[in-house]
Amino acid sequence: MVLNKDTNRSLQSNKLAAFWQFSRPHTIIGTSLSVWGVYAIALARSQSFALSQSLNTTSVLSILATWLACLCGNIYIVGLNQLEDVAIDKINKPDLPLASGEFSLATGKLIVIVTGILSLLLAGLQSPYLLGMVAISLIIGTAYSLPPIRLKRFPFWAALCIFTVRGAVVNLGLYLHFTSSFTIPATVWALTIFVIVFTVAIAIFKDIPDLEGDRQYQISTFTIALGQERVFNLARWIITICYVGMLVAAVFWLPSINSIFLISTHLGLLVLLWWRSFQVDLLDKIAIASFYQFIWKLFFLEYLIFPAACLLG
Repeated sequence: MVLNKDTNRSLQSNKLAAFWQFSRPHTIIGTSLSVWGVYAIALARSQSFALSQSLNTTSVLSILATWLACLCGNIYIVGLNQLEDVAIDKINKPDLPLASGEFSLATGKLIVIVTGILSLLLAGLQSPYLLGMVAISLIIGTAYSLPPIRLKRFPFWAALCIFTVRGAVVNLGLYLHFTSSFTIPATVWALTIFVIVFTVAIAIFKDIPDLEGDRQYQISTFTIALGQERVFNLARWIITICYVGMLVAAVFWLPSINSIFLISTHLGLLVLLWWRSFQVDLLDKIAIASFYQFIWKLFFLEYLIFPAACLLG
């Protein structure tokens, strides 16, 4: 009996780990930080900074429901992409649950259907803004992966899908949801523009480690069209433009934030980006994948640093 219990626990643990991988952890973290980061900016814009007044029981439940709706939408989008890319992932990402066989196609479809429905239901119970944000994200995510449209086949449209959702739809939609306001302040526009441009770098860089599988299955990407080195350098310069742009914005456009904090942190991250990029061997797939994860960490940090600068302003 003890052995059976231990076996069941092990199986359950393995299934949870597989589900975590299926959810694509770096996107889950990014989505989570965007929800809480935009909420922090909305809080900073409010007249009162007393957390005891702003974070009452109703608002806590509301933001948790918002977070869960966004997570479900995230899982739907990345899950659908994996369902359509099983053959490609067996080459590029063989450790993913569907590619490795740890999850069956039926299990993957069930997860995608359930999370898609849950995201819409939870968003609909919150506000029209959140429902619109989630619905638009799901539509774009579906068009990105699902035939016959399958926009991921085309580099421009694939990149447009990613930075539209991550940059514009999520940030603006969340702020409108949290504030029920028709006015978007400069701080939100600054973060939105930064994320849109930064996500362009993510969108073009993400295919560098997947060159072999994409080429075999005739998925056109910027990496195939331009080559690894050009795309690598292009992504690095795009991120550099993001940081320089935020430095300029901190001086001339965002008087309500803590400019010293914002400038010092972004200068430090810019130096770190270039130092880290010089260590990447483009012939080493592991090194490229590691740098891609580093870029995601920079993305995560922005949703911590920028809201902090707003709260400290």
